[in-house]
Amino acid sequence: MTEAFTQTTFSQQQARSQLPTLPTGWPIGSYESYEQAQQAVDHLANADFPVTDVTIVGVQPMLVERIAGRMSWSRMLSSAAMSGAVFGLFLGLVLSMLNPAAGLLSIVLGLAAGVVFNVAFGALGYAANRNKRGFISQSQLVAQRYDVLSQPRNAEKGRQLLADLAARSAFNH
Repeated sequence: MTEAFTQTTFSQQQARSQLPTLPTGWPIGSYESYEQAQQAVDHLANADFPVTDVTIVGVQPMLVERIAGRMSWSRMLSSAAMSGAVFGLFLGLVLSMLNPAAGLLSIVLGLAAGVVFNVAFGALGYAANRNKRGFISQSQLVAQRYDVLSQPRNAEKGRQLLADLAARSAFNH
């Protein structure tokens, strides 16, 4: 009975630890870019600071969508053909390893099937959504600033180390 209770309790704790939670700790530094926050944590690690107590938090997140160009039939078809060719080539290579007697035929058939199916499905998708979106873009989640937090037991030491880093950076510039 006790073993079942222990396993259930452990499973519940494990499941809870994987749920999204708010960060804890005290702010020890604030930076304009993620790269600067990473450099701060690298500095802490190099100073033997217990970095397992550290969290980087992006504050005021924004979704930025950068437009790469217009979507057209030719662009869609060429993109679908290329990705289909890569998948088909992979599939053909796997099939040729499973059946060496087929030789080059399985590679060629896999390549052709990948291109045909991907172009067909891409064209159907593009035709169905053509009037909804006429451009290609890439989305990125960014923050207006990045705070470095530390658990309270080491926060003062972390603040001092990051203040030293800031002073050295200001002196070098």
